[in-house]
Amino acid sequence: MSANTLLAAEKVEKRFSGVVAVDGIDLAIAENEFFALLGPSGCGKTTLLRMIAGFETPTAGHLTLDGKDITTVPPNRRPVNLMFQSYALFPHMSVEANVAYGLEAEGRPRDEIRRRVGEVLELTVLGELAKRRPHELSGGQRQRVALARALVKKPRLLLLDEPLSALDRRLREQMQLELKRMRHEVGITFVVVTHDQEEALVMADRIAVLDRGRIAQLGSPRDLYDRPENRFTARFLGQMNFLEGRLGPDGLTVDGLGLVRGVRPAGATDATSIGCAAFRPERVEIGDVATAGNSLSGTVEAIAYHGNSQSLIVRLDGAGGTRIAVSRSSTAADVRPVASGEAVRLTVPPEHVRLLAGGPDTSAAASAEADAH
Repeated sequence: MSANTLLAAEKVEKRFSGVVAVDGIDLAIAENEFFALLGPSGCGKTTLLRMIAGFETPTAGHLTLDGKDITTVPPNRRPVNLMFQSYALFPHMSVEANVAYGLEAEGRPRDEIRRRVGEVLELTVLGELAKRRPHELSGGQRQRVALARALVKKPRLLLLDEPLSALDRRLREQMQLELKRMRHEVGITFVVVTHDQEEALVMADRIAVLDRGRIAQLGSPRDLYDRPENRFTARFLGQMNFLEGRLGPDGLTVDGLGLVRGVRPAGATDATSIGCAAFRPERVEIGDVATAGNSLSGTVEAIAYHGNSQSLIVRLDGAGGTRIAVSRSSTAADVRPVASGEAVRLTVPPEHVRLLAGGPDTSAAASAEADAH
């Protein structure tokens, strides 16, 4: 555990009637970090958050905050605040009264309450709305009121449970940046639970990807996206192409395609085994001549226009009908346009290919995620 660690989980486990929800998690979250717990429904992320908040007690393991064991400390005795997904605002109270409620419940002096409420309303850009009731506010404004109510108590740690799920896409994107800004200004450690990969990538300094109660991979957004260490992380974060084959010392041998070169995750062995080559659609290049890298050829089966980008489905030659996705910017599409039914040559740079061991995951959780993407 490093000197700047604020929250640590050591072998934390939670069982409900014999069902393992959280399975021996080790975790260290730094002071002033924006940390995300990311995963599909049922992966254990919300249960872990509730244990940190004190609403659930671990079946085994320990939680420490600032070096002090808080495993069995009641929620109201922890310097932690939880912002619920539903916001839970009092409908009969004004914005400022909602924000002040927690301080009033603690019996704080009126002058201190007035000062702290004013400061946090300014921070969350709610000063002009102080006298309004929740029903007079937009979804984004209500979300900021809930955040202000959590921030006004100056917790050491602020927990956010799916905080943006009720907002429309444009407002959600705006609030992602707002949360990042506020976290830097107030200097509080944020831990957010979300199933939204884009939300985690935009907001978090580090992300723990959870799968069936365990951490599948932990790292920075870029590490997880560009350098996944397993199929689950590769599949869950963004869209990914998989070519199945046999791993050997020089790469992955795919029936009908030959050798596909790439990078193995740290710690991977060179023993021949089943595995896959994983690469992002945006890393596939289309050209008329072979260039350095893994050279593939195929036929364009479908094209989708997205305004600033274009998506293709390409059926590869000699690969038993394997199809891959290709994503291109509008600029690239203008330089080298393609049409449905056209034969194309593709290149995938080896540095953007991850060679992952193991066969396809056929678990229910994996199937649900494959359907989601």
